[in-house]
Amino acid sequence: MNHFSRRAFLQGSALAVSAGAVSRIAAASLPEAVLQTQAGTQPPLAPANGRPYQPVVTLNGWTLPWRMNNGVKEFHLVAEPVVREIAPGMKANLWGYNGQSPGPTIEVVEGDRVRIFVTNKLPEHTSVHWHGQRLPNGMDGVTGLTQPGIKPGKTFVYEFVARRAGTFMYHPHADEMVQMAMGMMGFWITHPKDPTLMRVDRDFVFLLNAYDIEPGAATPRVNQMTDFNLWTWNSRAFPGIDPLVVRQHDRVRIRVGNLTMTNHPIHLHGHEFVVTGTDGGWTPPAGRWPEVTTDIAVGQMRAIEFDATELGDWALHCHKSHHTMNAMGHEVPTMIGIDQKSVLKKINQLIPDYMVMGDKGGSMGDMEMPLPDNTLPMMGGQGPYGSLEMGGMFSVVKVRAGLARNDYRDPGWYRAPAGSVAYEWQGAAAELPLAGNAANPSPQAGSAKETVVNVVKPTTHRHQ
Repeated sequence: MNHFSRRAFLQGSALAVSAGAVSRIAAASLPEAVLQTQAGTQPPLAPANGRPYQPVVTLNGWTLPWRMNNGVKEFHLVAEPVVREIAPGMKANLWGYNGQSPGPTIEVVEGDRVRIFVTNKLPEHTSVHWHGQRLPNGMDGVTGLTQPGIKPGKTFVYEFVARRAGTFMYHPHADEMVQMAMGMMGFWITHPKDPTLMRVDRDFVFLLNAYDIEPGAATPRVNQMTDFNLWTWNSRAFPGIDPLVVRQHDRVRIRVGNLTMTNHPIHLHGHEFVVTGTDGGWTPPAGRWPEVTTDIAVGQMRAIEFDATELGDWALHCHKSHHTMNAMGHEVPTMIGIDQKSVLKKINQLIPDYMVMGDKGGSMGDMEMPLPDNTLPMMGGQGPYGSLEMGGMFSVVKVRAGLARNDYRDPGWYRAPAGSVAYEWQGAAAELPLAGNAANPSPQAGSAKETVVNVVKPTTHRHQ
């Protein structure tokens, strides 16, 4: 299990102009800034004080600790450059919070008074917008509209009451295109005051985000306005995304927020689910219906719930096929059916390891070609039966019997019972069905006589 690293910030420094009225006594000492640099999913952070709640599990992420100060729950976010491992074999130079991108999940309870100190260690000004929250206008975090920007080296304070239970996000409203494209975002959960309300057994959260990082590079191209080439969950791409481990018969909630520039139809295999929550709150039970895919538009959040009744390893992914790929190439021609042998000889003189690609389709599962440093294969990851041929926004919900209540460890691949796996037919070839029948055989190719079918269109309709 990974451990948090801790360090103190701004010792002896003066607090900058706050985003709202906060007493000098409350702001005299900053809460400790807790850092996390590991990319693995951390166990849920049980509340040590304050109101009780059922904590969430952030996929490939963690929850930010807090301190209680005279009944106020205080957090410290540090906006800073970070290095994030997208998947084994690739790291990216991003911007984030407290050592990671996305930043840590913030968990509070409905009715909590919350104070968030935000220290800016970026090379430009920033702010934090609390996406979806009801709060005083001066705490909304829109640079130039509700507050001045937080200049480099300065700390601002946001303070408000978490008025509405639900699932929210946070991100800058300052140089948005650059800062969000560099990975600045995070999740905020306001739990119900009644811990039994909308209770589930396992509650996962993650953000959809995307980057444009050229093969061999490590810094996103923030001015890309068409299509990015790395589609990630919590700034991780498959096979770097952890599985969602659940116990059979658990009631499971998955909260997904979208801060990319396009929509994502998120699809679950093996189970039906219902959408139980949006940014606006819980959806009324009478307004829910069973689904296996829900589309999450830009700036939206969807919470889905299902009963994990079926044992196995069930895919969970975006259903846009190019969002389950890594290091996508744009403007690549289709080569299916084209003989490239003559060209291959010439290319091999320059690139000895080059292989013909795309003449029979796009499968790359068994191909091994040299890649630039710090570049992920387009499709990768090995399953129990070979290459998964997936990348990007893809993971697995692993349903197992007999897990402990808070056991989120990867149980390995599912061992299917004998006779329950699709297999190759080894028997005699089945007779092909005839196109016609003996009474009315189909015409043979090249026959002189052709069958002409006359279609008569009725001019009236008769009801029997």
